[in-house]
Amino acid sequence: MINIEENFIIKTIKPFIKKQNKPVWLVGGFLRDIMLNLKSIDVDIVVPKNTAEEFSKKLSDEIQGHFVELDSTNKIYRVVFADKKNYIDIADCVGTCIEEDLKRRDFTMNALAYDIAKEKLIDITGAISDINLCVIREISKENILDDPIRILRAFRFHSKFGFDFSDELKIIIKENAKCLNTVAKERINTELLKLFEGKYVVSALHLLDEYGILELIFPQVKEIKKVPPNSHHHLWLLEHSIETVNQIQNFYDLSDEKVKKHLDKEFSGGQKRLTFLKIGAFLHDVGKPETWQIDKETGRHRFIMHDSVGAELISPTLKDLKFSKKQIAYIKKIIKNHIYPSSVVSNEAGGKAYLRFYRKMEDETIDLIAIAYADRMSALGPDVSKEMVEKNIEGLKKLLNGYLEQMNEIAPLPKLLDGKEIMEILNIKQGPELGKIIEKLKEAQLSSEVNTKEDAVNFVKNAYCK
Repeated sequence: MINIEENFIIKTIKPFIKKQNKPVWLVGGFLRDIMLNLKSIDVDIVVPKNTAEEFSKKLSDEIQGHFVELDSTNKIYRVVFADKKNYIDIADCVGTCIEEDLKRRDFTMNALAYDIAKEKLIDITGAISDINLCVIREISKENILDDPIRILRAFRFHSKFGFDFSDELKIIIKENAKCLNTVAKERINTELLKLFEGKYVVSALHLLDEYGILELIFPQVKEIKKVPPNSHHHLWLLEHSIETVNQIQNFYDLSDEKVKKHLDKEFSGGQKRLTFLKIGAFLHDVGKPETWQIDKETGRHRFIMHDSVGAELISPTLKDLKFSKKQIAYIKKIIKNHIYPSSVVSNEAGGKAYLRFYRKMEDETIDLIAIAYADRMSALGPDVSKEMVEKNIEGLKKLLNGYLEQMNEIAPLPKLLDGKEIMEILNIKQGPELGKIIEKLKEAQLSSEVNTKEDAVNFVKNAYCK
């Protein structure tokens, strides 16, 4: 039997629940995760209809926590513990009883309930059997179509657990995938981030493509799929893009604790930096279809400036998918600079070139080395020798080790002039031109062409004139 009673949150609230004259049920993912021996902090509770608000406030007072109204329309509330880390989400029962509530959920594996006071597990959909069989099974077609985000959620659960779809769910998804076009982009974004976080994200991406959903989310995929293997790439471009995500995970698994700690840091929206790096890896060659040329004499495929083109090309799509400005800037930086680390090590310059790279890439130094590694390991065409790969990987390791040794000593570039000062010097207003001048000034500092404030003033004057 699943070990529910040992959970800190349950032990804390159980005395209070025992005093209530009404049933209180644990539901959903918390129970599923415990059955799978996974750590879960998302505790969801259902109480009888029209009692959630009152129950939540009383519980908050009992444990000296904090009451939060999450959704007044659907009567969903949160009680945050005094430690400000643990919390419980509480909702009214949907329907007249817990069994009716469970029947309205998305998948059987999420349709478990546990009566806390009676210490009784309630399974009316075959949830335990499906969890043991590693199957994502719909409760009903109607439940899926009532809220089409559940189609994408199925892929998210596949990414997290590696579970297969039931035969009926496969049919439902195939026939109704386009219903995702009716779902709010904010909800697509939430599921997408959780999908890229999953252990089985590579398999999930293949499945999304199989059902035609990848290009519903990222329209550029339709063009990406047209680019075939070539002498430097043994895979079709879409396969290469997905394999690059796989190689990011390999890079992480092989890395030392310093690198893992960096990639495990929360970056945005509760998601780790590693999650956004995987998204950047999937999209790193998004500019290739637009820049694709085939040399008539040699037959070689060329994609000149695909890194810069791709970074700008994907921006409107990411905005439409409700990625934040910070998230978009990060993904664009990964795409735009994914070739940079390999170009640094191929020149064997070392020293100043390494330091320039570290200073220019700043917090994304490790991330860019990771994407360069993943790109190299995912591109093994007939003209790519074993020696070429080994030399590149060794160079990237040297670049990474150099950064890890110096990372706490690398001083950031001093800000010689800020935007306001530049506008006053040049008598210009804020706009694209100012951004270009600031970027040029940064490049000049990185090249040691500009070292003092006087140098900076003269540089921006000359740069604006040009």
